[in-house]
Amino acid sequence: MPADIKVRHSDADLEMFKEIILDKMDKCKKDLELLKSSYKNDGNNGTDDTSPTFKAFEEGSQTMSKEANTQLAIRQEKFLRDLKNALTRIENKTYGICRVTGKLINKERLKLVPHATLSIEAKNMNS
Repeated sequence: MPADIKVRHSDADLEMFKEIILDKMDKCKKDLELLKSSYKNDGNNGTDDTSPTFKAFEEGSQTMSKEANTQLAIRQEKFLRDLKNALTRIENKTYGICRVTGKLINKERLKLVPHATLSIEAKNMNS
């Protein structure tokens, strides 16, 4: 094998991973839309005429769920960014190569974590 040919996943494998990533991106975008609409639409839930204690409790739980939704949305946006970066690596044919060891990342790992940039070996070295 010539020295200038790098180790990489086959074109067929790259195509399979591209499908997995596009599918995950689709789901991620839908989840993100749901999260964003849920924290934009948290209007009054009819607690105006109930006791002040209950109203305060309601507002507290709304604030908490709004914060939780915001955190989830931030995580989803990061996941989406990671998936887009993985697509770029597929286009460059550098997808699935560990950025620490330079070895191929196991296909089973990539199926579970398609945006992975570290092999299990490298991940264990870092933790």
